[in-house]
Amino acid sequence: MKTASAIDVWLLVLPRFALLDATGPAQVFSTANDEARDAGLPPPYRIHMVSPDGGLVASLSGVTVLTEPLPAGGLAGSTLIVAGARGVEDDAGAALAPAAVRWLVAAADAVARCCSVCTGAFVLAHAGLLDGRRAVTHWQDAAQLQARHPAITVQEDAIYIRDGTIYTSAGIAAGIDLALSLVGEDMGRQFALGVAKRMVVFFKRPGGQRQFSSELLAQADPQGLHGQLTAWLRPRLKQPIDVAQMAAAFALSVRSLHRKLQQEAGVSPAQLLLRLRMEAACGLLERPGMTVKRAASQSGFGSEYNLRRAFAAQLGVVPSDYQARFG
Repeated sequence: MKTASAIDVWLLVLPRFALLDATGPAQVFSTANDEARDAGLPPPYRIHMVSPDGGLVASLSGVTVLTEPLPAGGLAGSTLIVAGARGVEDDAGAALAPAAVRWLVAAADAVARCCSVCTGAFVLAHAGLLDGRRAVTHWQDAAQLQARHPAITVQEDAIYIRDGTIYTSAGIAAGIDLALSLVGEDMGRQFALGVAKRMVVFFKRPGGQRQFSSELLAQADPQGLHGQLTAWLRPRLKQPIDVAQMAAAFALSVRSLHRKLQQEAGVSPAQLLLRLRMEAACGLLERPGMTVKRAASQSGFGSEYNLRRAFAAQLGVVPSDYQARFG
Protein backbone atom coordinates (compact mmCIF):
# COMPACT_ATOMS: atom_id res chain seq x y z
CA MET A 1 0.00 0.00 0.00
CA LYS A 2 1.45 3.33 -1.05
CA THR A 3 -0.94 6.05 0.10
CA ALA A 4 -0.81 7.32 3.69
CA SER A 5 -3.82 9.65 3.68
CA ALA A 6 -7.07 9.89 1.75
CA ILE A 7 -6.87 11.41 -1.74
CA ASP A 8 -9.56 13.84 -2.88
CA VAL A 9 -10.99 12.89 -6.29
CA TRP A 10 -12.82 15.73 -8.04
CA LEU A 11 -15.15 14.52 -10.81
CA LEU A 12 -16.07 17.53 -12.95
CA VAL A 13 -19.35 17.21 -14.84
CA LEU A 14 -20.96 19.66 -17.26
CA PRO A 15 -24.54 19.82 -18.53
CA ARG A 16 -25.39 16.83 -20.77
CA PHE A 17 -22.42 14.84 -19.52
CA ALA A 18 -22.02 11.12 -20.31
CA LEU A 19 -23.18 9.37 -17.16
CA LEU A 20 -20.67 6.50 -17.17
CA ASP A 21 -17.79 8.90 -17.82
CA ALA A 22 -18.30 10.15 -14.27
CA THR A 23 -19.95 7.27 -12.45
CA GLY A 24 -17.55 4.62 -13.83
CA PRO A 25 -14.45 6.17 -12.24
CA ALA A 26 -16.49 7.10 -9.14
CA GLN A 27 -17.40 3.45 -8.69
CA VAL A 28 -13.78 2.36 -9.04
CA PHE A 29 -12.70 4.70 -6.23
CA SER A 30 -15.73 3.73 -4.14
CA THR A 31 -14.94 0.04 -4.59
CA ALA A 32 -11.32 0.77 -3.63
CA ASN A 33 -12.68 2.23 -0.38
CA ASP A 34 -14.70 -0.97 0.18
CA GLU A 35 -11.64 -3.10 -0.54
CA ALA A 36 -9.60 -1.10 1.96
CA ARG A 37 -12.27 -1.28 4.69
CA ASP A 38 -12.48 -5.06 4.32
CA ALA A 39 -8.71 -5.22 4.77
CA GLY A 40 -8.95 -3.14 7.96
CA LEU A 41 -7.51 -0.05 6.30
CA PRO A 42 -8.85 3.52 6.16
CA PRO A 43 -10.65 4.48 2.92
CA PRO A 44 -8.04 5.84 0.48
CA TYR A 45 -10.37 8.19 -1.42
CA ARG A 46 -12.80 11.05 -0.84
CA ILE A 47 -15.05 11.38 -3.89
CA HIS A 48 -16.58 14.69 -4.96
CA MET A 49 -18.89 15.27 -7.93
CA VAL A 50 -18.48 18.95 -8.87
CA SER A 51 -19.88 21.33 -11.49
CA PRO A 52 -19.43 25.03 -12.35
CA ASP A 53 -22.49 26.12 -10.34
CA GLY A 54 -23.05 23.15 -8.05
CA GLY A 55 -26.51 21.69 -7.56
CA LEU A 56 -28.34 19.36 -9.92
CA VAL A 57 -26.77 18.58 -13.30
CA ALA A 58 -28.57 16.54 -15.95
CA SER A 59 -26.67 13.87 -17.86
CA LEU A 60 -27.23 12.85 -21.48
CA SER A 61 -29.20 9.83 -20.28
CA GLY A 62 -31.63 12.03 -18.37
CA VAL A 63 -30.32 10.99 -14.95
CA THR A 64 -29.62 14.02 -12.76
CA VAL A 65 -26.81 14.11 -10.21
CA LEU A 66 -26.32 16.41 -7.23
CA THR A 67 -22.97 18.19 -7.37
CA GLU A 68 -20.82 20.41 -5.21
CA PRO A 69 -19.58 23.81 -6.46
CA LEU A 70 -16.06 24.00 -7.84
CA PRO A 71 -13.64 24.07 -4.89
CA ALA A 72 -11.75 27.31 -4.28
CA GLY A 73 -8.75 25.54 -2.78
CA GLY A 74 -7.53 22.33 -1.20
CA LEU A 75 -6.54 20.81 -4.53
CA ALA A 76 -2.90 20.01 -3.76
CA GLY A 77 -2.20 16.30 -4.10
CA SER A 78 -5.69 15.54 -5.39
CA THR A 79 -6.96 13.98 -8.62
CA LEU A 80 -9.21 15.82 -11.09
CA ILE A 81 -11.22 13.91 -13.69
CA VAL A 82 -13.26 15.69 -16.38
CA ALA A 83 -16.17 13.72 -17.83
CA GLY A 84 -17.15 14.02 -21.46
CA ALA A 85 -20.26 15.98 -22.41
CA ARG A 86 -22.34 16.80 -25.47
CA GLY A 87 -21.26 20.04 -27.10
CA VAL A 88 -17.70 20.30 -25.77
CA GLU A 89 -16.28 19.04 -29.05
CA ASP A 90 -17.58 21.91 -31.22
CA ASP A 91 -15.57 24.99 -32.23
CA ALA A 92 -16.84 27.24 -29.49
CA GLY A 93 -16.94 24.62 -26.77
CA ALA A 94 -20.61 25.44 -26.30
CA ALA A 95 -20.97 23.44 -23.09
CA LEU A 96 -18.10 25.28 -21.41
CA ALA A 97 -18.53 28.29 -19.18
CA PRO A 98 -15.56 30.71 -19.18
CA ALA A 99 -15.43 30.52 -15.38
CA ALA A 100 -15.13 26.73 -15.57
CA VAL A 101 -12.25 26.97 -18.06
CA ARG A 102 -10.41 29.48 -15.87
CA TRP A 103 -10.91 27.25 -12.85
CA LEU A 104 -9.66 24.22 -14.78
CA VAL A 105 -6.46 25.98 -15.87
CA ALA A 106 -5.68 26.94 -12.28
CA ALA A 107 -6.73 23.55 -10.92
CA ALA A 108 -4.49 21.67 -13.36
CA ASP A 109 -1.46 23.41 -11.85
CA ALA A 110 -2.53 22.50 -8.31
CA VAL A 111 -3.69 18.88 -8.55
CA ALA A 112 -1.36 15.90 -8.67
CA ARG A 113 -3.21 14.42 -11.67
CA CYS A 114 -5.52 16.05 -14.22
CA CYS A 115 -7.51 13.50 -16.23
CA SER A 116 -10.26 13.26 -18.81
CA VAL A 117 -12.65 10.59 -19.97
CA CYS A 118 -13.92 10.38 -23.55
CA THR A 119 -14.73 13.86 -24.94
CA GLY A 120 -13.52 15.35 -21.68
CA ALA A 121 -10.27 15.61 -23.66
CA PHE A 122 -11.87 18.47 -25.60
CA VAL A 123 -12.40 20.31 -22.32
CA LEU A 124 -8.71 19.94 -21.44
CA ALA A 125 -7.80 20.95 -24.99
CA HIS A 126 -10.06 24.03 -24.85
CA ALA A 127 -8.17 25.06 -21.70
CA GLY A 128 -4.83 24.61 -23.52
CA LEU A 129 -3.75 21.79 -21.23
CA LEU A 130 -3.04 19.26 -24.00
CA ASP A 131 -0.91 21.42 -26.30
CA GLY A 132 2.37 19.64 -27.04
CA ARG A 133 1.13 16.44 -25.39
CA ARG A 134 -0.06 13.02 -26.47
CA ALA A 135 -3.76 12.43 -25.85
CA VAL A 136 -6.70 10.21 -26.70
CA THR A 137 -10.46 10.52 -26.83
CA HIS A 138 -13.36 8.40 -28.13
CA TRP A 139 -12.38 6.85 -31.46
CA GLN A 140 -15.29 8.57 -33.18
CA ASP A 141 -13.98 11.97 -32.08
CA ALA A 142 -10.22 11.44 -32.45
CA ALA A 143 -9.97 12.96 -35.93
CA GLN A 144 -11.99 15.98 -34.82
CA LEU A 145 -9.79 16.51 -31.76
CA GLN A 146 -6.70 16.41 -33.96
CA ALA A 147 -8.19 18.75 -36.56
CA ARG A 148 -9.40 21.32 -34.03
CA HIS A 149 -6.26 21.17 -31.89
CA PRO A 150 -3.25 20.44 -34.14
CA ALA A 151 -0.80 21.09 -31.29
CA ILE A 152 -1.95 17.80 -29.72
CA THR A 153 -0.60 14.41 -30.80
CA VAL A 154 -3.77 12.31 -30.85
CA GLN A 155 -3.19 8.56 -30.54
CA GLU A 156 -6.38 6.99 -31.80
CA ASP A 157 -5.75 3.43 -30.60
CA ALA A 158 -4.92 4.16 -26.99
CA ILE A 159 -7.12 3.04 -24.09
CA TYR A 160 -5.59 5.72 -21.92
CA ILE A 161 -2.44 7.82 -22.03
CA ARG A 162 -0.35 9.46 -19.36
CA ASP A 163 1.73 12.44 -20.44
CA GLY A 164 3.31 13.95 -17.35
CA THR A 165 0.55 14.80 -14.89
CA ILE A 166 -2.10 14.81 -17.64
CA TYR A 167 -4.08 11.64 -18.31
CA THR A 168 -6.62 11.12 -21.09
CA SER A 169 -8.73 8.06 -21.82
CA ALA A 170 -10.84 6.73 -24.66
CA GLY A 171 -14.60 6.40 -24.86
CA ILE A 172 -16.87 5.98 -21.85
CA ALA A 173 -15.90 2.64 -20.22
CA ALA A 174 -12.20 3.46 -20.70
CA GLY A 175 -12.63 5.77 -17.72
CA ILE A 176 -12.85 2.64 -15.60
CA ASP A 177 -9.52 1.42 -17.02
CA LEU A 178 -7.98 4.80 -16.29
CA ALA A 179 -9.34 4.89 -12.74
CA LEU A 180 -8.02 1.38 -12.05
CA SER A 181 -4.59 2.49 -13.23
CA LEU A 182 -4.74 5.44 -10.83
CA VAL A 183 -5.66 3.11 -7.98
CA GLY A 184 -2.68 0.98 -9.01
CA GLU A 185 -0.40 4.01 -8.77
CA ASP A 186 -1.75 4.88 -5.32
CA MET A 187 -2.27 1.48 -3.72
CA GLY A 188 -0.21 -0.98 -5.75
CA ARG A 189 -1.03 -3.38 -8.54
CA GLN A 190 -2.32 -6.21 -6.36
CA PHE A 191 -4.76 -3.92 -4.57
CA ALA A 192 -6.03 -2.54 -7.90
CA LEU A 193 -6.37 -6.08 -9.23
CA GLY A 194 -8.57 -6.86 -6.22
CA VAL A 195 -10.72 -3.85 -7.05
CA ALA A 196 -11.08 -5.03 -10.65
CA LYS A 197 -12.07 -8.54 -9.52
CA ARG A 198 -14.59 -7.09 -7.10
CA MET A 199 -16.12 -5.04 -9.92
CA VAL A 200 -16.02 -8.01 -12.32
CA VAL A 201 -14.11 -6.02 -14.94
CA PHE A 202 -10.82 -6.57 -16.73
CA PHE A 203 -7.75 -5.06 -15.08
CA LYS A 204 -5.77 -2.84 -17.47
CA ARG A 205 -2.13 -2.50 -16.52
CA PRO A 206 -0.89 1.09 -16.32
CA GLY A 207 2.04 2.40 -18.33
CA GLY A 208 2.89 0.51 -21.49
CA GLN A 209 -0.40 -1.33 -21.90
CA ARG A 210 -1.00 -2.45 -25.46
CA GLN A 211 -2.80 0.43 -27.11
CA PHE A 212 -5.12 -1.43 -29.42
CA SER A 213 -7.05 -4.66 -29.66
CA SER A 214 -7.78 -6.11 -33.08
CA GLU A 215 -9.65 -8.89 -31.29
CA LEU A 216 -12.02 -6.37 -29.72
CA LEU A 217 -12.64 -4.64 -33.05
CA ALA A 218 -13.29 -7.95 -34.79
CA GLN A 219 -15.87 -8.93 -32.17
CA ALA A 220 -18.06 -6.05 -33.30
CA ASP A 221 -19.15 -8.09 -36.34
CA PRO A 222 -17.49 -11.50 -36.71
CA GLN A 223 -19.38 -12.04 -39.96
CA GLY A 224 -18.10 -8.78 -41.47
CA LEU A 225 -15.04 -8.52 -43.67
CA HIS A 226 -12.90 -7.23 -40.80
CA GLY A 227 -13.80 -10.14 -38.54
CA GLN A 228 -13.43 -12.71 -41.30
CA LEU A 229 -10.09 -11.30 -42.47
CA THR A 230 -8.83 -11.23 -38.87
CA ALA A 231 -9.80 -14.90 -38.45
CA TRP A 232 -8.07 -15.77 -41.75
CA LEU A 233 -4.88 -13.91 -40.86
CA ARG A 234 -4.35 -15.16 -37.31
CA PRO A 235 -3.12 -18.70 -38.15
CA ARG A 236 -0.98 -17.31 -41.01
CA LEU A 237 0.91 -14.54 -39.21
CA LYS A 238 4.26 -16.35 -39.48
CA GLN A 239 3.91 -16.57 -43.26
CA PRO A 240 4.88 -13.84 -45.75
CA ILE A 241 1.52 -12.28 -46.61
CA ASP A 242 0.75 -9.46 -49.01
CA VAL A 243 -2.44 -7.57 -49.73
CA ALA A 244 -2.94 -9.43 -53.02
CA GLN A 245 -3.10 -12.75 -51.14
CA MET A 246 -5.64 -11.32 -48.69
CA ALA A 247 -7.80 -10.03 -51.52
CA ALA A 248 -7.63 -13.34 -53.39
CA ALA A 249 -8.68 -15.26 -50.28
CA PHE A 250 -11.97 -13.34 -50.29
CA ALA A 251 -12.41 -13.19 -54.06
CA LEU A 252 -11.95 -9.43 -54.07
CA SER A 253 -9.71 -7.07 -55.98
CA VAL A 254 -7.01 -5.33 -54.00
CA ARG A 255 -8.85 -2.04 -54.48
CA SER A 256 -12.15 -3.50 -53.27
CA LEU A 257 -10.49 -5.03 -50.21
CA HIS A 258 -8.97 -1.67 -49.28
CA ARG A 259 -12.27 0.16 -49.80
CA LYS A 260 -14.44 -2.32 -47.91
CA LEU A 261 -12.06 -2.65 -44.96
CA GLN A 262 -11.67 1.11 -44.65
CA GLN A 263 -15.45 1.55 -44.70
CA GLU A 264 -16.03 -1.16 -42.11
CA ALA A 265 -13.11 -0.76 -39.71
CA GLY A 266 -11.16 2.36 -40.69
CA VAL A 267 -7.94 0.44 -41.34
CA SER A 268 -6.07 -0.78 -44.41
CA PRO A 269 -5.27 -4.49 -44.90
CA ALA A 270 -1.60 -3.79 -44.14
CA GLN A 271 -2.51 -1.92 -40.94
CA LEU A 272 -4.70 -4.80 -39.78
CA LEU A 273 -1.90 -7.30 -40.42
CA LEU A 274 0.55 -5.13 -38.49
CA ARG A 275 -1.85 -4.82 -35.55
CA LEU A 276 -2.40 -8.56 -35.40
CA ARG A 277 1.34 -9.23 -35.51
CA MET A 278 1.93 -6.63 -32.80
CA GLU A 279 -0.76 -8.24 -30.66
CA ALA A 280 0.83 -11.66 -31.19
CA ALA A 281 4.33 -10.37 -30.42
CA CYS A 282 3.16 -8.73 -27.19
CA GLY A 283 1.51 -11.96 -26.08
CA LEU A 284 4.63 -13.96 -26.87
CA LEU A 285 6.92 -11.55 -25.00
CA GLU A 286 4.75 -11.94 -21.91
CA ARG A 287 5.49 -15.68 -21.78
CA PRO A 288 8.22 -16.96 -19.45
CA GLY A 289 11.46 -17.84 -21.24
CA MET A 290 10.50 -16.20 -24.53
CA THR A 291 13.33 -14.50 -26.41
CA VAL A 292 12.89 -11.43 -28.59
CA LYS A 293 14.28 -13.36 -31.55
CA ARG A 294 11.71 -16.16 -31.19
CA ALA A 295 8.90 -13.67 -30.66
CA ALA A 296 9.90 -11.88 -33.87
CA SER A 297 9.92 -15.11 -35.81
CA GLN A 298 6.67 -16.56 -34.41
CA SER A 299 4.69 -13.34 -34.82
CA GLY A 300 5.71 -12.89 -38.44
CA PHE A 301 8.16 -9.98 -38.16
CA GLY A 302 11.03 -12.21 -39.23
CA SER A 303 13.88 -10.42 -37.51
CA GLU A 304 14.60 -8.64 -34.24
CA TYR A 305 15.30 -5.48 -36.24
CA ASN A 306 11.83 -5.50 -37.79
CA LEU A 307 10.23 -6.16 -34.40
CA ARG A 308 12.15 -3.32 -32.75
CA ARG A 309 11.10 -0.90 -35.49
CA ALA A 310 7.46 -1.91 -35.13
CA PHE A 311 7.49 -1.61 -31.34
CA ALA A 312 9.17 1.80 -31.48
CA ALA A 313 6.60 3.08 -33.98
CA GLN A 314 3.49 1.53 -32.43
CA LEU A 315 4.15 1.47 -28.67
CA GLY A 316 7.09 3.81 -28.17
CA VAL A 317 9.20 1.14 -26.43
CA VAL A 318 11.66 -1.54 -27.54
CA PRO A 319 10.64 -5.21 -27.20
CA SER A 320 13.12 -5.86 -24.39
CA ASP A 321 11.64 -3.01 -22.32
CA TYR A 322 8.14 -4.35 -22.88
CA GLN A 323 9.29 -7.83 -21.88
CA ALA A 324 11.04 -6.54 -18.75
CA ARG A 325 7.85 -4.84 -17.64
CA PHE A 326 5.29 -7.51 -18.52
CA GLY A 327 7.18 -10.74 -19.11
